[in-house]
Amino acid sequence: MNIGIVCYPTFGGSGVVATELGKALAFKGHQIHFISYQQPVKLDLYNNNLFYHEVKVSDYPLFDYQPYELVLTSKLVDVVKFEKLDLLHVHYAIPHASAAYMAQHILEKEGIRIPFITTLHGTDITLVGKDASFEPVITFAINESNAVTAVSESLKQDTYQHFKVTRDIQVIPNFVCLEHYQMLGNVDDLRKSFSPNGEHVMVHTSNFREVKRVQDVIKIFDIVRKQIPTTLILVGDGPERHKMEELCRKLHACDSIKFLGKVRDTERILAASDLFVLPSESESFGLAALEAMAAKVPVISTNTGGLPEVNIHGVSGYLSNVGDVDDMAKNALSILKNEASLAKFKKGAYQQAQQFDIHKILPMYEALYKSLVK
Repeated sequence: MNIGIVCYPTFGGSGVVATELGKALAFKGHQIHFISYQQPVKLDLYNNNLFYHEVKVSDYPLFDYQPYELVLTSKLVDVVKFEKLDLLHVHYAIPHASAAYMAQHILEKEGIRIPFITTLHGTDITLVGKDASFEPVITFAINESNAVTAVSESLKQDTYQHFKVTRDIQVIPNFVCLEHYQMLGNVDDLRKSFSPNGEHVMVHTSNFREVKRVQDVIKIFDIVRKQIPTTLILVGDGPERHKMEELCRKLHACDSIKFLGKVRDTERILAASDLFVLPSESESFGLAALEAMAAKVPVISTNTGGLPEVNIHGVSGYLSNVGDVDDMAKNALSILKNEASLAKFKKGAYQQAQQFDIHKILPMYEALYKSLVK
């Protein structure tokens, strides 16, 4: 098949999933055309079946805000016509689904049929989508999609709750490529740089937004380090970083905390860690938690959104209520208390990650594509 994938090109989960999906499809022989305003951060073009089409938004003095949705629509029309696409797969409802709908109807006038699938990833529904000013457009675009998927059962139910959606939504979860983790090789040197004196290594990765409750990560770590020698690795950046730095100074914990900033490939960092902490207020799936499990790292997380579908309490880690720092620290200490406990949870984390291996999820997307391409 000849497939167009529309996504955001940034480090966020939706862009990463869309890119890895496209790469896996290309490896199986499908032609994949990525359409975005920048080349996705995880995209390399080493496969002959991978293509990238840039959406260029020109400066025009009439507009305070450039009309990206309209430019994207025109680009979709162009790529569909001249690359002879079979279907479009758009990730994130705003503005990709509405742009795909407009492109579809422009192309219909020229006798070209192009179905499109909308995949809902989370903040397009749970945060942005709750803004009443977006509701009519999002509802319309979802209902007019030829197929709709959501990355968790929780997100599916949130969509039905917040929007007047009248069509079926298929749950196809996020995934990891376990082969990437199996090929990492030895990470002993990296681990020694994190814990030169044999400390345990806790890790957190995110975009450091308020919804991630990243200050809770440091509070949890502060409790743990007072009982077990531990180092904290923080991967990412964002608006909450300044508050995080202030808190680590206040707790006199900065010597044991490493801010690594944005890292393109996090797999090796995860593989050199013992415990992943994700105290988010909202997670529609929890891809970061799944990536940790794929590296055989157990997870301490909240029980919100789709996280209970990913992190199994007492098996791959533990779940706690949002904001319950003491319980999360207690659970972390329970895992790290001895080598036997840590080994048990590492094994459980990896077994849970196997349920989301890309080789199990990819056929679900392929079957959906085939049902729409006649």
